[in-house]
Amino acid sequence: MINIRRPGAFRTKSVCGQFARIILFSMLSAFFLTNVSYAKVRVAVCQILVIDGDREGNFRRVEYALQAAHDAHADIATFPESSVLGWENPDAHKLATPIPGTDSERIADLARKYGLMISIGLDERSGELLYDSAILVDKTGKLLWKYRKLNVLPELMDPPYSVGSAQGIGVVDTEFGRIGLVICADTFGDEYAERVAQLKPDLMLVPYGWAATPDKWPEHEKDLEDLILKRAKQWQCPVVGADLVGEMTHGPWAGQTYGGGSIVADGSGTRLAVLRDRDTDVRVIDLQVVSRKK
Repeated sequence: MINIRRPGAFRTKSVCGQFARIILFSMLSAFFLTNVSYAKVRVAVCQILVIDGDREGNFRRVEYALQAAHDAHADIATFPESSVLGWENPDAHKLATPIPGTDSERIADLARKYGLMISIGLDERSGELLYDSAILVDKTGKLLWKYRKLNVLPELMDPPYSVGSAQGIGVVDTEFGRIGLVICADTFGDEYAERVAQLKPDLMLVPYGWAATPDKWPEHEKDLEDLILKRAKQWQCPVVGADLVGEMTHGPWAGQTYGGGSIVADGSGTRLAVLRDRDTDVRVIDLQVVSRKK
């Protein structure tokens, strides 16, 4: 038996298939266009000198950097780990303040004064405990997020920093998208990095205290760069890693130096900027932030 098809039957099915594909493409395009937005954000990476225990001097240097960021029309200013009292400084057990508290309120005042969102690492006292923390405040001075470090390297200080909760890994909705914070060594292992990836942040701000013996610089900067590029690619968002300049003065790492070399990467894991080697620097970078609406 011969199956005879009408002329044009194949054309009809072909046309119908093409039409269906066009409809599907239009629906998918409409979905993504309504659920994804793009924004350019100017981020100032503030690679400052931090001197252990020099609260007033460190605040002065924070403000100098904020003035430079404001003059360059930045939207966000990012600072290193333990920017006010110095990282792994045992004196912080008596010098640190709660969050909210005196030091965080001074940061809030500076955010209002310069009209900038600020992320910064602060030592935080909570009762008898000391945390290595970071905060994000908006330009009105509102505290948007507080994060407590998890991988605290307890061998470097006695008593050591207290360990935060993994539940503290999160993101917060801001005018610049969903922003997340973690601190330095929390980016080393895959466990915490995977938790960040699951949250799908639009931008990650990471304060670092990247230290090594003086003879290891500038090669030690490459290790920081490789780490940040790896996490940016994993998290599929820009990552700003703000390091400091200075010297560790306590504990088994006394004499090690912070060599700067702060890194900015885009969501593909491509390096966008490297700040000065072993010198202070304020660099403003334009970032393309892709915000996926929930």
